[in-house]
Amino acid sequence: MRIIGVNIPDSKRVEIALTYIYGISRTTARRILETAEVDAGKKAGELTSDEVVAVRDAITSLGIPTEGELRRQVTMNIKRLMEIKCWRGIRHRKGLPVRGQRTHTNARTRKGPRRQAIAGKRRPGKK
Repeated sequence: MRIIGVNIPDSKRVEIALTYIYGISRTTARRILETAEVDAGKKAGELTSDEVVAVRDAITSLGIPTEGELRRQVTMNIKRLMEIKCWRGIRHRKGLPVRGQRTHTNARTRKGPRRQAIAGKRRPGKK
């Protein structure tokens, strides 16, 4: 089954399967299913075509930004921060943690793998 260009797993409950769409959390999925009047306990593969259409309509009627639209919004927000050169924008540009985490140790996810120390590099005249 496909909703908004995303393949939804058939073997999972609809409430969980909807979270495979970027921008839809468990809470939002419950709200969508209430609006569409679909049982949250059903498996995604068991939905009828009318229920699938109702879910699609519920997503659009609630005005929830999803997939490409949401990704575009996030990247535009980050670009704006970088253009105005605020603290968060500078951190994004440098590839460092943005939300105040320590960088002396840790932060390997943002900083990348450690650089190897250069062996044998000493000041001249020292042994």
